[in-house]
Amino acid sequence: MQNRKRVIIIGAGFAGIKVAKQLARQPIDVLIIDRNNFHTFTPLLYQVATCSIKPKSVAYPIRDIFQHAPNVSFLRGTITDINTRNQQVLVSSPDTGMRYEKYDYLVVVAGSKVSHFNDHDIAEHTFSLRDLQDAIELRDHIVSLFEKAAWTDCDAKKDNILTFVVVGGGATGLETAGALHELYNEVLSKSYSNLENMKARVILLEAREDILGTFPQALRKSAHKQLTALGVEVRTNTRVRNVTPAGVVLEDGTMIDSHTVIWSTGVEGNPLAHMLQVPLSRDKRIPVRKTLAVKGVQNVFAAGDIAYLLQPNSTQAYPTIIPVAQQQAVTVAKNIEAEIQNQPMETFNYVDRGSMATIGRSKAVALVFNWLPLQGMPAWLAWLTLHLLVLMGMRNRFQVFLGWVWHYIKFDRSVKFIRHTHPDESDTKPAKRPRNIIDFTARRIFSR
Repeated sequence: MQNRKRVIIIGAGFAGIKVAKQLARQPIDVLIIDRNNFHTFTPLLYQVATCSIKPKSVAYPIRDIFQHAPNVSFLRGTITDINTRNQQVLVSSPDTGMRYEKYDYLVVVAGSKVSHFNDHDIAEHTFSLRDLQDAIELRDHIVSLFEKAAWTDCDAKKDNILTFVVVGGGATGLETAGALHELYNEVLSKSYSNLENMKARVILLEAREDILGTFPQALRKSAHKQLTALGVEVRTNTRVRNVTPAGVVLEDGTMIDSHTVIWSTGVEGNPLAHMLQVPLSRDKRIPVRKTLAVKGVQNVFAAGDIAYLLQPNSTQAYPTIIPVAQQQAVTVAKNIEAEIQNQPMETFNYVDRGSMATIGRSKAVALVFNWLPLQGMPAWLAWLTLHLLVLMGMRNRFQVFLGWVWHYIKFDRSVKFIRHTHPDESDTKPAKRPRNIIDFTARRIFSR
């Protein structure tokens, strides 16, 4: 009997789950390793942060995804070393302790992290939305600020507390800015209706000439118009020099007083990429061949945000977006099967099916199939439909759908509780949690 090959997948994001699904029920042993035992639907993290949906609605247990795939197993842990010569990884697991796992093929799909451009102050004094814990921390912070403002007599100080700055004019920045503005003006304004001078201010900063730089010009203008109509202050050609506990310092020296700065611009490869000991790109991603095999090592593939591959006839790499990650994952799975069968591998060809960005209630822009532009309500409905279809789990789809319907009819968001109080209420931002250990389990999520 021929020995079964073993594939280890590092990361349970969109690319990792897709690779495992493609290899499920094949004569191949697959092991997924991730520090969390759940997959997170990251496109809706901003809605968790702005009280629209519950955290558990964007999380789905990995073992449940593959309960009917006996060849797929899961290990909760953090990769601490990759030995490509001996073809093994060292895993630190809260369940098994330190252990080595051997592989025949390794798939690195560990994703990316926010790039603060090596600026310690920006990293220390800004929020990001890369995982579920980020979203919950930001939600707690936002609601806490409204409670604090309610007991602040000084109008100037109250304005500073309720000024929210979003840095980055991409889809995530727009969605976050629009949701923040609606959170107060449609939801929290009713809770604090008995208080005077409770006005939230949302500012979106973009360094380039326009927001949504990858969209057609007509859609960029439409998005800008819809954002400003909503009440968000949009400032383009505006660079950030520094971020302090008191707010944002712009390139021209202007200071925006704020207790909340959300950083949604710039990403770089997961630090795990360094473990392969291969030269990385400028943004710390792993250079791969057109087959998505990692350059310089054997039997290792990379896909998604952590992979660096130039687009055809371009000096730009493929963007760090979910459709690219999922399509690359399919190519990786096919090429692993081809290698096992001694067949030639295929090259990656991306099919761009368009892009979308939601701005607020009945406000959005979309380019469907890369030829059909949509604006306003049609784009918003298309965005809602697509995200419901790709959200994992019928329970999650049902919960999110009901939440959206309730919010649309009643202008209410139910998830407005504060999980805990900070020891020092004068702090403008909670201390950062450790990022290299497993500190957020499924029990903590699904109990809420």
